[in-house]
Parts: sequence; C-alpha cells; structure tokens
Amino acid sequence: SGQKVCYGAFKHSCYKLAYFQDLSRRVGFQEARQACEIDGGALLSLESESEQQLIENMLQNLTKSGSGISDGDFWIGLWRSGDGPATSSACPDLYQWADGSMSPFRNWYTDEPSCGSEACVVMYHQPTANPGLGGPYLYQWNDDRCNMKH
Repeated sequence: SGQKVCYGAFKHSCYKLAYFQDLSRRVGFQEARQACEIDGGALLSLESESEQQLIENMLQNLTKSGSGISDGDFWIGLWRSGDGPATSSACPDLYQWADGSMSPFRNWYTDEPSCGSEACVVMYHQPTANPGLGGPYLYQWNDDRCNMKH
C-alpha cells in the first residue's frame, strides 16, 4: 500500500511512498524492488539535489500529517552487485541504480558507504535518534545489509 503523488517537473513524474509502522510488514531490498516492479514502477532513483529535496518534503509532509510515522529508513534503488572488489576506495563507484539510471547524484551520510557486507541503500529516516557526526539521521543515504527490513 502507499499513496501515489505525481508532479510534472521531474523525469520520474509519479512517486509512491510506502511506510509501514508495523515492523512485521517491512521488507528487504529485493522484496521492495519486486513490489515496485509489480506495481509498474521501480525503487526510487534520485537524479538531482532538487529531486532529493522533493522527496524530503514528501517525507516531512507525511510526518506532519499526524499519521504517527516514527523511525524507519526507506529503501531507495541504489545497490552494489557482488561483482568487483569492495575495497574502500573503489567501493563507492560500484553502486548502481536498479532502474538503470546513470545518475551520478549521491547523498551519502558522513563516512558512508561503509561497504563490506552492506550493499543496498536506504534513505535515513530516524527523527528520534540522537544526531551523529554527520548531523541528524534524516534523508542522507546509508548502505545496509540487503536482508534488513525497511
């Protein structure tokens, strides 16, 4: 489930935000990717700072709507396949968009991506967490294990 919102100014004119307060309904990366594809879409690829800002505004509006939204990161369509070395210097260049977009835009949190066994990317949404070195855990990106439930 989720609400579909459409805008004319972006390449991806419609967005569907799915947030599950019920932890048992949250899914891993591949499940989220498949759900989007079944729905005729793809996990979000962000192609610019303005599109990033649009998504942040959508999340802020969801929070203000009184829906009781709390901490819970969101999968985006950025991931790193198992191909190639995941050395610290080469690793950031190995991430690709699930929909095939070639956008170089990135919004990593400080010290991310950490790589290793973390190959799928979330957009932080932890409004109640204490800020870290990179500030609040809101809207920046973090690589996570693909089987985590978001």
